[in-house]
Amino acid sequence: MIIIGGGLGGLATGAYARMNGYRTHILEMHEIPGGSCTSWDRGDFTFDWCVSWLLGSGPGNEMHQIWLELGAIQGKEIRQFDVFNIVRGRDGQAVYFYSDPDRLERHLTEISPADARQVRHFCRNLRTFQRALAVYPFLKPVGMMGRLERWRMMASFLPYFNSIRRSITELMTDYSQRFRHPLLREAFNHVLYEKHPEFPVLPFYFQLASHANHSAGVPEGGSLGLARSIERRYLGLGGEITYNARVEEILVENDHAVGVRLSDGREFRADIVVAACDMRSAVVDMLGGRYLNDTYRRLYTETIDEPGMLSPGYVSLFLGLRRRFPEADPCTTYLLEPEVAEKLTGMRHPSVNIQFRDRHYPELSPDETSVVYATYFSEAAPWRELREGPEQSSRVRRGQVLHTLPVRHGKPYLAAKRRVRTTLEAFLEERFPGLRESIAVRDVSTPLTQVRYTASHNGAFPGWQPFMDEGGETLEREINRLGPVLPGLADFYMSGVWVTVGGLIRAVAAGRQVTQFICRDDGREFTAEIDRSLPPPRQLVVPVGPPERHGTLPPARRPAAATRAPRSA
Repeated sequence: MIIIGGGLGGLATGAYARMNGYRTHILEMHEIPGGSCTSWDRGDFTFDWCVSWLLGSGPGNEMHQIWLELGAIQGKEIRQFDVFNIVRGRDGQAVYFYSDPDRLERHLTEISPADARQVRHFCRNLRTFQRALAVYPFLKPVGMMGRLERWRMMASFLPYFNSIRRSITELMTDYSQRFRHPLLREAFNHVLYEKHPEFPVLPFYFQLASHANHSAGVPEGGSLGLARSIERRYLGLGGEITYNARVEEILVENDHAVGVRLSDGREFRADIVVAACDMRSAVVDMLGGRYLNDTYRRLYTETIDEPGMLSPGYVSLFLGLRRRFPEADPCTTYLLEPEVAEKLTGMRHPSVNIQFRDRHYPELSPDETSVVYATYFSEAAPWRELREGPEQSSRVRRGQVLHTLPVRHGKPYLAAKRRVRTTLEAFLEERFPGLRESIAVRDVSTPLTQVRYTASHNGAFPGWQPFMDEGGETLEREINRLGPVLPGLADFYMSGVWVTVGGLIRAVAAGRQVTQFICRDDGREFTAEIDRSLPPPRQLVVPVGPPERHGTLPPARRPAAATRAPRSA
């Protein structure tokens, strides 16, 4: 089996395939594993780009079992703050979205007693979702379930049916308007860091309920550490991986996938080819657009470029700071004034999420330092309009052909990145005096950075936008109907985040599920196992701050906090 792509989806596919006796070879364009689940070094600092919370990091759900089967979190400290996110208004007033629904209910009611009834409604449903997570299916694809299995699955959801039905049919943008308090009306749209205007209420419940169940923390070692752990599990099972290997063509003979051809002309033959990469690249470019039925042709040649169908990319600013800022919260979404937002190229909604990542991953920066990670949603198009030259360029460095090296985008592009940096640095300096003069290293990435490193279409992460009927929902229906295959092409399968909707847990679950389809087609029984020799993960809950900080604070200069989580957290 050849697997195209060494992101989490490809690594998971390889690991499960090895558990079931397949000889596997992963081909990855980059020099390291993980795809979008990554980090990079700048001086003494490691800038972690991906995991802000990891669904399934704690027990009591099927997501957790998958991470354990992949050896992803064993032996690691799983850190979870007692606040999921803080949303701070333009006047400085803050809403703390606590993990504990009881504490959340008290806090929201204190902010707005007039909204007590609506707050109770939200928190009551949140508690319902806490229980529903135990029966939420991840281990077996719906498309492989028999009629009896589907009935049993549906029956397990009956106690939660009303909450699920109502929360999936109402957008959060509409639900939030039920609140009388103006800040609550805005804050609920930014619970998941950014505003998701097409999301119903359900994913907000799902993420917060996972956090409330202590199953949405961050793993020690960060994003690349997570990918390295799965890579280690895969290699330990006997798998093979080749880096700096860019696939240009999937070889087909007599309507069977028989291997791949790389950009340097090398060919690798196989009995099975699995694409766990950007799926448009696979089915349109590597296969030349053959074997697309009407649904897939529409998805990958028309729908994929329609506004809102893909998850937007990110603009990210990293700052490595020479000192600590104990008054800083780990994660805050700031609502921005229009004059600030208009300086930030590609900004969709006037807000920015600011994380002090040294609180998440203290081991990734020197002692007595801080790392700021500031992000906002942005489409690739505004950045593409500014660029000059190619978005990717393969070159030889130290005798090796590398495919992810920096490319020159020209002065207008660099000027926009500089404006993002200076605007956000000024914004942070107003709130944390002395921050600017403490900057040791900095870096800015855009959706085109994502394109360069992963070849992801338009820099979308994680692929199709959930809850869009003409996009992600259509894809899921097609996968459930046909399986992760293309009609008319034998021995070819699709895996990873582009054949599902959601984040990292969906990517690795896709790797498990595609292996189940392959085993079924080969007439063998699927098996998966946990390496019991590995030590279990250790759960740690980290307090964010004392109650006196929960009210109105000035929008700029803020007092220092009395306490801070220890660096061991």
